[in-house]
Amino acid sequence: MRLKNGEYQIQINSIKHWIKIEGSEHQTTPLVLLHGGPGGNHYTFERTIGPLLSEKRTVVYYEQRGCGRSQKPVSDEDYKIEQLISDFSEIKKWLDVDKVDLLGYSFGGELALEIAYALPDAINKIVLSGPSLIDLEMGKFIQIAGLMSVGETPLLKQINELLKQNLPINILYEKVWNLVDTKTVDRLLFQNQSIASQNRKLWSESQLTNTGLMAKIIMSHPLEIPLLDRLNHINQQTLIITGIFDRNTGLTISKLIHSALKNSQLVLFKESAHFPDLEEPYHFRDTVLNFLNS
Repeated sequence: MRLKNGEYQIQINSIKHWIKIEGSEHQTTPLVLLHGGPGGNHYTFERTIGPLLSEKRTVVYYEQRGCGRSQKPVSDEDYKIEQLISDFSEIKKWLDVDKVDLLGYSFGGELALEIAYALPDAINKIVLSGPSLIDLEMGKFIQIAGLMSVGETPLLKQINELLKQNLPINILYEKVWNLVDTKTVDRLLFQNQSIASQNRKLWSESQLTNTGLMAKIIMSHPLEIPLLDRLNHINQQTLIITGIFDRNTGLTISKLIHSALKNSQLVLFKESAHFPDLEEPYHFRDTVLNFLNS
């Protein structure tokens, strides 16, 4: 089909997926956006950096099963990576194009790499923004250290007490997050707190919530071979964008991915934390478009 701008609810693998197309008049290779979380949505991206990208490119949003404006699966177990890849494959068939570019942010970056590994012939170029590797326990340590670096004294004391207990990392991680308030989360995710405030307003306005269920299922059903050990099989040109203050997924994770990918470049954003698209939107737009157009 010829892509047409608009919002759609498309039945994919027995689940209605929310899909939105913008910039179809440009007739470029579609840039498919993969949101983070796991379990997030595109509401903020759709109202901030997305329109800047669709001024020049055909952009396709879709929200993953059970996320945002897409329907929940019947079973709480139906959130595995393999199912997300199958959903993507069917969405690409619905788009009726030979290849797409991918832009994944946070967990969406990890999902973009899983898709490129599983469906190499379907993917042209890849953009990763603050990508995660959630099957690496290192990511949990990075977040705990990040929270400690921005937390106020009472929180630091509580985390220190937990650290003395020599808890398994999964239990420690859960207990630390149970202590954290919204202001600390904002300082973790953003360097500029005025941008954090704008982001939180959009989160509230959306009335969309992340139940945490997708993250729980994905973390409890890891693939047999970790993604990091499979990255050397991904050959697509890949741009990795990371804020130097990223305390959530961390510069370390981006460097690991960059080292493992054969055909990648790493660009550091010097005024950003986990969301360079929000903290440096025009720099983000220009960097992405220049890469896609090169």
